Amino acid sequence: MNKILLKGLVTTAVVTALTACGSDNNDSDGSISTLPMTCVEAGDACTKFTVLHTNDNHGRFFENKYGEYGMAARKTLIEQIRAEVEANGGESILLSGGDVNTGVPESDLQDARPDFIGMNLIGYDAMAVGNHEFDNPLSIVNMQRELAEFPMLAANIYDKVSGERYFDAYKVFDVNGIRIAVVGLTTEDTAKIANPEFVSGLEFTDPKEELKKVIKEINDADKADLIFATTHMGHYADGANGNNAPGDVALARAMAAGELAAVIGGHSQNPVCMEGNEYDSEFTPGGECKPDVQNGTFIMQAHEWGKYVGQANFEYFNDNLHLASYKLIPVNLKEKNEAGERVLIGEPIKPDATVLEILQQYQDKGQEGLSEVIGTTDGKLEGDRGVVRTQQTNLGRLIAEAQRSKVDADFAVMNSGGVRDSIEAGEITYKDVLTVQPFGNSITKSTLSGAEITDYLNVVATVDIGVEGSGAYPQLAGIKMEVDCEATTVVINDINGKGYDADTMYSFTVPSYNAAGGDGYPVLTPVMTGYVDAEVMYTFIKDIGDIKIAEFAPVAGDVQFLNSKSTMACQL
Repeated sequence: MNKILLKGLVTTAVVTALTACGSDNNDSDGSISTLPMTCVEAGDACTKFTVLHTNDNHGRFFENKYGEYGMAARKTLIEQIRAEVEANGGESILLSGGDVNTGVPESDLQDARPDFIGMNLIGYDAMAVGNHEFDNPLSIVNMQRELAEFPMLAANIYDKVSGERYFDAYKVFDVNGIRIAVVGLTTEDTAKIANPEFVSGLEFTDPKEELKKVIKEINDADKADLIFATTHMGHYADGANGNNAPGDVALARAMAAGELAAVIGGHSQNPVCMEGNEYDSEFTPGGECKPDVQNGTFIMQAHEWGKYVGQANFEYFNDNLHLASYKLIPVNLKEKNEAGERVLIGEPIKPDATVLEILQQYQDKGQEGLSEVIGTTDGKLEGDRGVVRTQQTNLGRLIAEAQRSKVDADFAVMNSGGVRDSIEAGEITYKDVLTVQPFGNSITKSTLSGAEITDYLNVVATVDIGVEGSGAYPQLAGIKMEVDCEATTVVINDINGKGYDADTMYSFTVPSYNAAGGDGYPVLTPVMTGYVDAEVMYTFIKDIGDIKIAEFAPVAGDVQFLNSKSTMACQL
């Protein structure tokens, strides 16, 4: 057996076999020796190390208005953990599961410079490249790569012209004397969900096959004792990824047992706390968290936005890796008590003064002009991820109405993945608009016959059929139709009050991202209007002034889903 493969074995079967043998082993002289069963028994032969991790930062370099998370507090917590680990004879490494970009205006307006600077100050060792790293042109990606004082890793992203990997595939770290190779991998879905304009020159290959290549290269050269992966692929319980590209579970299962010690992931933005192959429904912030284990591989993910720091304490002896303990540590997260007051979960973490001072400058710069009040709303405009991706909402319809009215189109299609937050009742600011629509997509206008539109919507209305929470789910305005989820067809009843005729020409808007094939939508050759989504929404709200949510509430029966578990989306 390959020496590196042996050293990476972490399966229960191996540990069980050692136990069944009573820990006895024959030495070369025929005498009987006893293998240690614990790190304490192993003594100096046991090496301790800790992996710290976060993922899906999405622009949250600064604490929110409730004083939660933020990189300054994250710095304090991580330094405390590092000191504790070192005092106990260990060393630590800090990894990110990617998606540093996109989500908060203060960050977006500055191309995530404060986020990468914050990561430098905290001392990240490596990060996976996420799909949202490609929300910007490659010139911005390259700027960020130069700014980062740590490697951005992706073994499965290739430059189409040169045929070479666009990023480093892996880096080997010496952690308390153990050589750990960290391999970066990015979801294949990036080719579909990133802005096609920015990734057209890149190829996203199968992460499973790329990892096999890299593992062989590392093993053949005897470069590492353990192989970890930092990924942006998503965790799907028991590998049930639906129409998403295969994630971390599939990755672990595709490797030979023991080849891959652990996966530090991102993308699905969930705390990976398990009960068997199912998520632990009892998990609460600060509570017990058991990572997933598949094929001898530990799989971990720390939710999103720096809300938690994952801490995995490992012990390495008998050429085997053991997980001594694991937890997700909340970073100044708060919950409402019975009186409705927000109270801290756990002990308060004081933000690091130096990091706070540096990032405050970026926060102040980013907030210039964002505080402008452009209108009010008499109720919540619904954009929560779990809602807007499964049903028509008032905010989805408002955005769609804004886009079609801007260019005098008959109807509008707006992908729900482009709606990133809700707007609460009260004043609406420019910052609210940029938080909801951070991507800077242009509004496109297409004119097709009724028959062509039917063919188009046959795909759009069912593109991710059966996958709850897909960003492809369309928010619609100006059209009435029925969607047959089993037949994957639509019947259009009316477009903009004009009825429907297969030969009549109708116009409609779609974000440029989707017009170019994003989210699996059919590629269009539209008119590029030059209007940017956030600016269109800004102007629409400012012109109205006082938003009445009843005026944008989806009308029952306008869009009906048939032969589905849900009346609001295709779920078979």
